[in-house]
Amino acid sequence: MRSAILNITFDCTDSRAQADFWSQVTRRPATFHDMPGNPFWAIEGDVNLVFVQVPEPKTIKNRLHLDLVPHDGSQSEELERLRSLGARVLDDRRTATPGSWIVLTDPEGNEFCLEEGD
Repeated sequence: MRSAILNITFDCTDSRAQADFWSQVTRRPATFHDMPGNPFWAIEGDVNLVFVQVPEPKTIKNRLHLDLVPHDGSQSEELERLRSLGARVLDDRRTATPGSWIVLTDPEGNEFCLEEGD
C-alpha cells in the first residue's frame, strides 16, 4: 500500500485571486468547487493546486514550496512574465554555475522558486 499526493493546498485570504495568479503561472484554468462547508478554487493537473480561504494572513516562511522550471524560454524571460503577474523577487540566487534559482513570492507572500530551464 502507498499514498499518492492528491492536492497541494494553499490557505489564502483571497482564494480566487490566488487561484487566478497560479492559473496564469501554470496556464491551466482555475475552477470553483462549491462544496458545503469547504468551498475552494482548484487548478487541476498531475498534482492539483487547491486554494482555500482562511481568515488569518500568512505570517512566517513556508516549510514547503513549489519549484518551477520554464518550459518555453529562459529563466530571465519567465522571471519577467511572473513579475508581470504579480510575483515579487525575494532572493536572487542566480550564479555563474548550473543550478541557480530565484526565490519569489506570490501575491499573498507564499515563497516559490524559479529554477533554470534546459
